[in-house]
Amino acid sequence: MSEVTVALASFVDRYLARYPTLVDPFDRDWRSPCEVGQPYADAAGLELIAWRPVRRAFADDFAGLERALERPIHPDIKAYYGSFWSGGLEATAAEGHVSLILLWNPADADRLVENLIGHAIAKRRVRAPFTVFFACTEPDSDLFLSVDNDTGAVVLEAPGAKPMRTVAPSLTVFLRGIEPAAPGLHPERRMIASL
Repeated sequence: MSEVTVALASFVDRYLARYPTLVDPFDRDWRSPCEVGQPYADAAGLELIAWRPVRRAFADDFAGLERALERPIHPDIKAYYGSFWSGGLEATAAEGHVSLILLWNPADADRLVENLIGHAIAKRRVRAPFTVFFACTEPDSDLFLSVDNDTGAVVLEAPGAKPMRTVAPSLTVFLRGIEPAAPGLHPERRMIASL
């Protein structure tokens, strides 16, 4: 088991200890292995589904991307995205709020790869190193966190630009340094939290 998988699993355990009830809007066309029970309607009539991050058998979601880009994807990214089926998880880092991007289902993995192809093209245009994003920052910000594919460092960047700065020397170090934050902080869950 990789250090990234161990660090992410530790964060997930701490997250579930603090926030044991996770709920998202239910989408019958976007099902997930991490859904728990049956969908239900809340007091406002919104259809919801409970869920919990669930370990997944490691799958190489990036083999096609590696062929398309003619380069290997950093093993830390493979371990990160290959460890759990989960909705996004909120966290507090030393520098502020982050929303960890995780994979909801196999179709989400395909969508991630498609987005990373576009990301790679944008990086080539600005002659920036290839990175793989894994987290968003503050909800109203365009900035996001990525892993530098060559060095494994966690960097802060904006769309179509060179990385602004290094945030952590590795994804493992970054994951070990974050703390769980309320699920309602996720931009897609604000509606649920406000009801």
